[in-house]
Amino acid sequence: MDRGQGRRGRSERKHNGHHGSGRNKLYVGDKAREVLESIDSNSPVVKCFQQYAAELDFKHDKYERIVKLSRDITIESKRIIFLLHTLDRESKKEVILTDSATRLSQLANTHFKNIAKELRGEDPYQYTRAYTAGLQEYIEAVTFHYYLKNNSLQHWIDIQEELNYTIDEAENQSTLKQEESQSSEVIETSTDGQDKESEPVTEMETSVSIKTQVSPMDYILGVADLTGELMRKCINNLGSGNIEGCYQTCVFVRDIYSGFLSVSCTGYKEISRKLITLRQSLSKMENACYTIHVRGSEIPKHMLADVISGTQEDYIEEDEGFF
Repeated sequence: MDRGQGRRGRSERKHNGHHGSGRNKLYVGDKAREVLESIDSNSPVVKCFQQYAAELDFKHDKYERIVKLSRDITIESKRIIFLLHTLDRESKKEVILTDSATRLSQLANTHFKNIAKELRGEDPYQYTRAYTAGLQEYIEAVTFHYYLKNNSLQHWIDIQEELNYTIDEAENQSTLKQEESQSSEVIETSTDGQDKESEPVTEMETSVSIKTQVSPMDYILGVADLTGELMRKCINNLGSGNIEGCYQTCVFVRDIYSGFLSVSCTGYKEISRKLITLRQSLSKMENACYTIHVRGSEIPKHMLADVISGTQEDYIEEDEGFF
């Protein structure tokens, strides 16, 4: 009997609480509702967190706008690269290079200029991940066009200078005020004095210099992607009978690979991954050049691309290192 009563007592305490007051127990939802109803909306703490929420919403909206611009840049850059791959004859070179240069300039003066406006007054590294994909694709297209025109690699500083802009403050002032008023209404109500002090400074300026930040890392990754397009260009040169262009492109990519080997990429897996792809592209080009040198006299020029593409081997040789 004593054991039964002990078990019954433990079960009753488990259901009714330690003191048997289960009916008067307050649930968490009821307590939270009471706390919310008792909060003063005019409290300085509440206003402070409302300001934080408005700032976060403003940054998130800006981030999404930059992501959309980056997608459009990626699509247009790929189209320009496809256009440059159609350059298979010397007679078409001037027309294709002029058309692609016009589209690249339009891309820099529209989408990248809008990104620069979004980054005005902000830390560009906070939004780097929003447009890095489009920027790398653009660098790939620009450097590919520059190589086809000058047979060399465009410098990082030259690309940065193309994305520097000077805008009229009067034209851009109205759009900036509209964006800030829509996304930061709470900030304006809580900091009226600070906003009024900053207005006369912007009105005195006649022009403002802005830019889309091009980091050295984005440039390096864009150049790594360029080698894949150069590999396709090398194989396409064989189809058109341009054997000398195939040798020239192979030497150019080998120089790029030697430069990558001299750069330490520890701690950044993206460079290591693209370095493997670069080595694969270089191996295909070297095998193509070797086949041309050994069997070029016994294979018709119009069949070189088919023969070489059929004998390509998907392997990576043991890297000999950089000396």
